[in-house]
Amino acid sequence: APPEALALIFLGLLIKGGIFVSGLWLPLTHSESETPVSALLSGIVIKASILPLLRCALISDDIGNIVRIFGVATALMGVFFVIFEKDTKRMLAFSTISQLGFILAAPEVGGIYALGHGLVKSNLFLMAGSLPSRNFKELQSKPIGYNLWIPLVIASLSISGFPLLAGFGSKVLTLKSVAPWQEIPMNIAALGTAIAFAKFIFLPRGEKQEIKIGLWLAIALLTSGLIIANVVYLEAYTVESIIKAIGTIAIGWLIYVLVIKRLAIALPRVAEQFEHLIGVMTLSLIVLFWMALA
Repeated sequence: APPEALALIFLGLLIKGGIFVSGLWLPLTHSESETPVSALLSGIVIKASILPLLRCALISDDIGNIVRIFGVATALMGVFFVIFEKDTKRMLAFSTISQLGFILAAPEVGGIYALGHGLVKSNLFLMAGSLPSRNFKELQSKPIGYNLWIPLVIASLSISGFPLLAGFGSKVLTLKSVAPWQEIPMNIAALGTAIAFAKFIFLPRGEKQEIKIGLWLAIALLTSGLIIANVVYLEAYTVESIIKAIGTIAIGWLIYVLVIKRLAIALPRVAEQFEHLIGVMTLSLIVLFWMALA
């Protein structure tokens, strides 16, 4: 195919999939959408453009390397924003960007990671819509019911890679499948995920909270899926993998409690403005043309 065609196709898929800087439309979209819409967008719709990228990556090593580079860059960029974001829905949207990076970083096993992420992120968005506030600072003084906090913790542990949940096997398989040059940045991204989702885990708890029966059934179904999908990769359960996963999460929680929780950093949103997104996409197209020609 002509390099121009490859570059244009890639740019379209990167934008629709929310990859790297082209994905900065996601936080604003998620924050303005109704909670069920956000759950569908993050859990299902975004994945629709990831599949073609994974299939393209498996066609040739040259295309695969481009996809892997974007995967690493996306994972690191997303996790940087998610650690400092104070709005629950925007935080989950940035997390989606970061987790898409994990999917692209190891195209051969991206489908398994996409399955685990789709289950957990749909669940998290639905529960975030039932929290008494979207601001993490306000949530620190507004205890949530144990009946909501427990599934919220299970989902947060899964996306952090805790054993016995779907996120553990998919994360271990992905980190085992990355190229040597990807190992350090992807492990940093995994640590950043643990830091970020400690925000939910360390929320104060209170009395039982009223939850609509339809929402409760959806949460129960998705939470069950996180446990059942754990059997997809039982080979992940080695002593080394379990110790590494628990250690990463423990370090992440420690960094959150001692450092991140006490910071009051507000990241600028100027890059999310439409004219800047267009500029970034233009620069991305130039880079893709250069990569395709190379």
